Formats: sequence, C-alpha cells, structure tokens
Amino acid sequence: MEVIHNISNYRPQKPAILTIGTFDGVHFGHQKILHNLVVEAKKENLCAIVLTFFPHPRMVLQKETQLKMIDTLEEKTKLLEQLGVEVLIVQPFTMEFSRMTAIEYTRDILVNGIGISKLIIGYDHRFGRNREATVEDLKQFGMDYNFTVEEIPAQDIESIAVSSTKVRNAIDSGEIKKANQYLGRPFSLNGTIVEGDKIGREMGYPTANLEIEEDYKLKPQNGVYLVQTSLVDKKYFGMMNVGKRPTVSGKKTRIETYFFDFKGDLYGKKLRIELLEKIRDEQKFDSLDALRNQLNSDQKSCQKLIPKYL
Repeated sequence: MEVIHNISNYRPQKPAILTIGTFDGVHFGHQKILHNLVVEAKKENLCAIVLTFFPHPRMVLQKETQLKMIDTLEEKTKLLEQLGVEVLIVQPFTMEFSRMTAIEYTRDILVNGIGISKLIIGYDHRFGRNREATVEDLKQFGMDYNFTVEEIPAQDIESIAVSSTKVRNAIDSGEIKKANQYLGRPFSLNGTIVEGDKIGREMGYPTANLEIEEDYKLKPQNGVYLVQTSLVDKKYFGMMNVGKRPTVSGKKTRIETYFFDFKGDLYGKKLRIELLEKIRDEQKFDSLDALRNQLNSDQKSCQKLIPKYL
C-alpha cells in the first residue's frame, strides 16, 4: 500500500474509487465499507483509495476535547493495508483546511487532486465548511464533475451497531471483550520496553514496562488484563497491570506486563501487546506479601482462560 502524506503529493495513475473518514479503530462497520471499496476497485479496474485526516478533526476544531484514538496513525495504516487498500492519503487537518467550501473540497481535492470515478460514503456523511454539505449535495456534484456516489444506507451501517464511540466507551469501562467483538480483533498497545524500578522482579514477577510514544493513543482502564504478544514468531501470554501501583506508592500510570514462560531481555524492543480480557480492577494491598499472593492468584486466573485463545 502506498501512503501519501498530504493530497498535494498524490499523482493519480488511474481513476479512483474512494472512501473518506477517520476510520478510528477500523471496526466491523469500517471493514464493511472498505471491503466494498476493494471488491469494486478490482471489478471496475479502479484504484482503491482511502482519504483520512490527521489529527482527528475534533482535536483541531474542539481544542478542549479529551478525545483519544483507538489506533495510532501507524496502527491504522497497517490495518488498512491488510484489508487491501491500495493508496492511503493522510491529509493534515488544519483550521485552514476546515474552511474549504463544499465545492472547493469536491473540485480541488476529490476531482482534481485524486481523480475520483466513484465515491463510497455513509448515508450521514457531511463535508465542507461547517459540515454544510450532505450526500445529496455530493450526488449533485457527481453529475457536475462526472463521478458516481454509492451511498451506504442507514440500515446497513446501523445493523452492524458499531461505532468508534462504542469501542472507546467499552475500552474506557474495562469491557475489553466487548471492544474486541466490535473491532473484530484484539485491542492492542504498541510501544517500546523501557526500564522500570524492578519491584516486580524482586517479587518473582519481572515485568516489561511498555512506553507508548503517542500521547493521543487511548489507554485501557486501570486494572489487570490477560494479554498476548508475539516474540520471534512465537505467541506468549501474560498478565498486564495498568495503573499507578498504589501498593508501592506509585505516582505515574504505567503499563507493565509479566509474560508467562518467557525468559530474555526485552529492553529497547518494540512490542505489540494485545488485550484479551480484564481480570480485575487495580487495588491497594497492605503489604508486598499480600500483593505477591494476589499476583499468584491473577496468574492462575489468566492461565485458566488461555486455552480458549490457543
């Protein structure tokens, strides 16, 4: 998949079939749209293109927003590639860009910039300055500029009953299994393993401390989770703690994972950790011995669940 940063850098090679959106989470609803895009591109010999925006428009237009993204841009790019998208255009979203009128957006971006022949879009898509234009306006522009618009009807999208907001809410509330069902895959965290204070190692539970570079990435609710990762083409399960570690008077939220049956040095390695189920909430214990006993119990709880993920 070719990734183009900024529409001005794209040079059309053949007519395009396009869909537009932030596609945060690339959930089941998104996957249906993208599947249609790729299938129709092959059938009609068109280039399958996704136009997305970064940062998320709400982050620019609503400065006070606390919105976090289900996927980082890098994570989203990999997911779109796996689905067969040929070109991903990442358009920087700025206040200036947001002020384009609907006709400017259609003429300069969609027609002259991308060279669209067909557009696949949800029934509720709005565009242009102040989101002034509707799908009906797009269809009229299509007649003016010689492209067709395929509208995905409300019942098709709503029958899937998935939205990025629902996924975010599930992750926020610790309902990881529900979030994973919406996503059609495990919610994951990608980062670098950095040194911690080694308290876990002293207790017999050496942990990998994951540092996530992107501060806009959605983090899971504090607590203990069953997780999995792949290291040198082998799957490892483990238990992850997300939180401030109140038993040892921690101040900063950390993401620490103890991998079962793994021996080795992970410092400096990039790791993708997939969350499978939440085991319990974070809690404070009266002593390190009490914490160690709980960790032993947590490990047993996790290991009972592992067979269904093999």
